[in-house]
Amino acid sequence: MPDTPPAAVHWSGLSHRGKVRENNEDAFLALNFDGHEVRYLGKTGEASLGGGDFVFAVSDGMGGARSGEFASRIAIEKITRLLPRAYRLSASGLESGFHDVLQELFLAIHDELLRLGSSYTECHGMGATLTLGWLTPRWLYFAHIGDSRLYYLPREGGLRQLSHDHNQVGWLRRQGTLTEREAREHPSKNALQQVLGAGHQFVEPQIGALAHRPGDRFLLCSDGLVDGLWDHRIADLITAPDDARLHQPPALRLVEEALENSGRDNITALVFEIAPPAAPPLVPSAPVVDTMPE
Repeated sequence: MPDTPPAAVHWSGLSHRGKVRENNEDAFLALNFDGHEVRYLGKTGEASLGGGDFVFAVSDGMGGARSGEFASRIAIEKITRLLPRAYRLSASGLESGFHDVLQELFLAIHDELLRLGSSYTECHGMGATLTLGWLTPRWLYFAHIGDSRLYYLPREGGLRQLSHDHNQVGWLRRQGTLTEREAREHPSKNALQQVLGAGHQFVEPQIGALAHRPGDRFLLCSDGLVDGLWDHRIADLITAPDDARLHQPPALRLVEEALENSGRDNITALVFEIAPPAAPPLVPSAPVVDTMPE
């Protein structure tokens, strides 16, 4: 009996500086990689999960002048260094090794941001959130720190936030003490307790794994997207858009509507879906930290 063909992944990503900020401190990344090379992907595409693993990531920088913009790009660019090693672990069946790989990656980014922050006046206080999904043929491994988010939209419906907002408001929301509305209006919602760099001596990223199935969808986003969209609307735009938006990539639907409703912060969305087999072969495209026309 022939082996079952590998599933496919479809993705779309977009970033916008919003209506208020002068520059975009968000960054996102879509990569395909194996044990030998890393391939940067375009802002939309589809490929077989049999052609290597994938990484999707979103980072939101912070700091004076343009150091926040610099911080998020350091976080994104440093990801490529450990991926071939990570693929070899995965291909060898050493699935337990993903935790150590992701922990090492986040700590390396944290140390680099601390080093730059202490070495250069213009980088003092520089930091970044980072939310990352490492997609293999069977599993999504994820790691996260800060208040960017990873959402899971299972094929049977609904929406679940996998990432934990690293602030008091996020903790209260997880305990059921605050509603979604109360959390969004809380005066301390932007006071992060954990972030990469920014003078924090110790960090403890959230790391986890989830077995995926065809029909599952995932969203990585910065807090600027959440500022403009309620959770139920995020789910609707991804899984059941109206006819006027049906032709648009999911990330574009999300960013456009968040911009219409708020736009006070940078806005980034990166959506990927596990699809049945039969996607065309992967054709690498140009590196991207993309922006929507303003």
